[in-house]
Amino acid sequence: MKTLIPLLFALAACAAHAGDKPMQIEGSFDVKLTPQPAPEGQAWGRQSIEKTFHGALAGTSRGEMLAVRTAVKGSAGYVALEEVKATLEGRSGSFFLQHSGLMDKGAPSLTVSVVPDSATGALTGLQGTMKIDVSGGQHRYTFTYSLPAQ
Repeated sequence: MKTLIPLLFALAACAAHAGDKPMQIEGSFDVKLTPQPAPEGQAWGRQSIEKTFHGALAGTSRGEMLAVRTAVKGSAGYVALEEVKATLEGRSGSFFLQHSGLMDKGAPSLTVSVVPDSATGALTGLQGTMKIDVSGGQHRYTFTYSLPAQ
């Protein structure tokens, strides 16, 4: 019975979004990171985030980031939350993105996800993940998402 309950919850979640068609879009964004004061003795740094998204996701975001570097060159970690106010598929609203990034001796890994049930307005029900690529000083995103039909 203990293994059956999580399975039922998973099936219910899939059924609730069975009509949602996964989409993928790409675009660019500008970002401004502003260091914030940290309490004395704190091992990590804090920065505010401001972004402007261009492309199929058009809007702005504001957020906060905590980051730490280790004594080992190329190893670090960061977490962040940002509130995105944007238009997607002609639908306007807001949602939160949660970031979890690691650098292990120069090998990066990053997960950026829409916080469940955080979307508002015409974006209510949004689910998705975002990949971020930075090369040549340009920031680009690939956003894989689903939205319930209106």
